[in-house]
Parts: sequence; structure tokens; C-alpha cells
Amino acid sequence: MSHYVTPNEFYGTDSQRINQAIATAVQQGSIVRIPRINQHVGPNQPENLWLLDEAILLPSNITVELHDCNIKLSDKCRDNFFRSANCGIGIAPIEPAHNIHIIGKGNPVLIGADHPRSTGDSGKTLGQRAFAGEPYGTDTGVEGQPQKGDWRNIGILMASVSHFSVQNITIIDSHCWALSFEYCSIGTLRDIRFSSKGRKTIDGKSVIMYNQDGIDLRQGCHDILIESISGETGDDMIALTAIFNTIRVAGGLGSTMISAGNEDPQDIHDVVIRNVRGRCEGGHHIVRLLNTGRSRMENILIDGVVDTTRPGQKRAAAAVKIGELKAYGGITPVGSTRNIVVNNVIASTRNAVAIGGSLADSIITNIIHDNAEGEPVHIASGPEYIRNVTISNAIKGSVEADQA
Repeated sequence: MSHYVTPNEFYGTDSQRINQAIATAVQQGSIVRIPRINQHVGPNQPENLWLLDEAILLPSNITVELHDCNIKLSDKCRDNFFRSANCGIGIAPIEPAHNIHIIGKGNPVLIGADHPRSTGDSGKTLGQRAFAGEPYGTDTGVEGQPQKGDWRNIGILMASVSHFSVQNITIIDSHCWALSFEYCSIGTLRDIRFSSKGRKTIDGKSVIMYNQDGIDLRQGCHDILIESISGETGDDMIALTAIFNTIRVAGGLGSTMISAGNEDPQDIHDVVIRNVRGRCEGGHHIVRLLNTGRSRMENILIDGVVDTTRPGQKRAAAAVKIGELKAYGGITPVGSTRNIVVNNVIASTRNAVAIGGSLADSIITNIIHDNAEGEPVHIASGPEYIRNVTISNAIKGSVEADQA
């Protein structure tokens, strides 16, 4: 019995062949290997391309190796690249899954569709005037198709998965968040590169692509390592967001989350983020921490964030943003965001580190802010929301560098 199963052993669409390979690998205890060459390509399809019409579903105990391959969403696809198989339309509750791994070998690339059916999150309505401010989608005005974005616009989506990893991949022109995790634990996200600019030229027109976050950890995520992340994103490059919801149903199409979002525990904790080199083309943040309502955010280490914005490029609001002043329900109680360490940040963003909400029992140190405007550490929320926070070695870079 071979240690590897490849989709070249099966027939059907590329999505069907990869899903068949996964089913066989799980049965045999093998690894799925998606090679560079697709031996059964469709008409006018390059042999080095795998074209997805639907999501690849990942059950427990599966490792998928991407061997220097190009995987692209087709114009028919309104779905993820990869999704944990325990979740989907109408699946409630979402049962726990475990041991799911996507491992890149060489330089595998995941690419958004030429003409996406839908883009943006669930707060955005598709529009014919995508070039003028509405999110692009060929499903605009199509009867029977949801007119808002939802979780299917996410590139890689996992929910309630423990012991997982995604390593060494590049994602280009994501339709919304590139990777999102809900109630996931004990995981590694490493060597992930992004190339999304918040816009895309389609049929000669520059259209808007909203909500192109890189990595999102949603509520219930814990014990996760995120390291060696690079490139550019249209929105936050890395966002940890625990935003409590009381009315959503798991598996519905009304949200960018596939979970109900009100399960316990809500907290995000014990996360390490290190070696991040990139920029936010949309002017948002490189790393963002946000918890609301009864959700807590604690035991977070952010070590090594380098803003790669060059002169003439749009600057992000902050390299690291903690909390929110008014939006998403406003400031959380003091102590709900705590034990945060931010270390070694070099940025020319508006502010290097911005504190917009409450923060307690935390350290912010070794910050270089290379921008004549703004501050190395900006506290927008006020001293009454800050308790036992040490800020040290936070300096302005040379003004001459800004003027060069």
C-alpha cells in the first residue's frame, strides 16, 4: 500500500478527484499528495493548475501535502478552498474534529477566481458598482443567491478542530479572509504568504475586494502558534477577534462565521504570534486584538512585527491594535484583556501600537516608530482603562528618514 494517495488516481472534476483522494487516504491511513501536474485537466486548462468548483473537505486524521502546485477557485465556485468536513450548510451542531494538516512543499499557491461570485464579509451587499465602492460578485442580482458575503468567501476555514496546522502556502486575491479558525485549539500556522491588495482588475476595471484579512482566530481559539507570516493584505494581516453573538445558527449563510458564535468558552487565550513582516494595503492593522461582551483575551505574546510599507505606499492605522473605543459594543471591562506582551515592533504606521480599549497586566516594549506623525504607543481609551501596563523602550525613528 502506497504511503501517498494523489488525485491523479481518480476521475471527475478536480474538486471531486481531490475529495476522493482524501476519502481513500483516510480509509488507508495515507497522506494525500496534490502534485504540480494535473494529469486529467479540463479543456483549455493548464496542466499545472487544479481548478476547484467546490470546497475540499477535510475530515479528522488527514494530512494534505501541496507539492509546488497551483490551486485556483473556478468562476463557478462560491465556496472555500479547504474546509473542515465537520461544518457546512445546515450542519448543526458542529461536532469536534482533530488532526487536520495542510502542508506546503516547494511553493504551492492558492488563487482566487478570475470572476468571483461573491466577495467580502456578511456586512457587505454585492453591487453592480463594485468599482465605485460596492463589493464585487457575479452573483449580484441573481435570483435565489444570497446578496451578502458569508463564510464561503473564506479561503481556508476550520471550526472546532484540535491539533491542526497550515504551513508554507501563498494565497493570492482571497475573496474575504484568507484563513479563519473558530473554536480551534493546539495548532500551528507557519510560513504563510499573502498577496491581496483590497482591489483587483477584472475585465479592465479595478474593483473593490473588501475584508481581505490574512489570518483570523475567532472566539474559542487557544494554544496556537502563528509565525513567519509575510506579504500584503487588504485588511488586517492577523486578527484575533472574539465577538459574542446570541442569535446566529450554525451552518447558516447569514454570517462570516460558520459556528453559532455563542458557544462557551468564548475566550481567546495562549496564542504566540512572532516574525510577522508585511503591510496592510487597506490601511487597517498588521496585528489586531479585539474581544467584546463577555469574551476575554489573555496570555498573548506578539514578538517581532516589521511593517514593510515603503515611501509612497498607504500606511496602516497601527502595526498592533488592542481593543476598540466605540465599535463592536465599545470598551470591555478592565481585566477582560490582560497578560498581553508586545515586543520588538518596527513600524511607519500612523501609530506603532494603538490601545483602543481596556488593557491590564501587560508589557509593551522595544517599539520603533518611524513616522513623524502619530506615536510609538498611542492610548486612545484613557488612563482609567489601563491597569498595571508597562511601556518601555518606545522611541521615534529619525525624522530625516521620513523626509528622505
